[in-house]
Amino acid sequence: MHRAPPRRTADNRRLAETAGRRGERLAGWWLWLKGWRILDRRVRTPAGEVDLVARKGNLISFVEVKMRGSAADLDHAIDERRLARVAAAAELLMPRYAGPNDDIRVDVVLLAPGTPPRHIENAWIG
Repeated sequence: MHRAPPRRTADNRRLAETAGRRGERLAGWWLWLKGWRILDRRVRTPAGEVDLVARKGNLISFVEVKMRGSAADLDHAIDERRLARVAAAAELLMPRYAGPNDDIRVDVVLLAPGTPPRHIENAWIG
């Protein structure tokens, strides 16, 4: 028997939004502990949104954060389409955050309860 996916209600969206913000705060804190400076959060562009913009030395990272309920769910949290959207948004944001000598990349931080954050560096090679 095929079951339809659960309908997204306003309450479900609100809960997902709250969890997403919490994940972004945790990822920002974790990156900060690793020596990154968080330049901005939740930056919207016509191409999409970037969860975090971070700097470490002359490296600017546009970071996609994904938080899931279990570590097993993290394996499917990010896909090519989502990374392409972040990369397109990053391209529009580069003039705002990056200087001529800065290197740019797209990273992903994956979070799940009971597991350490997983930082995937240079996740988008486009």
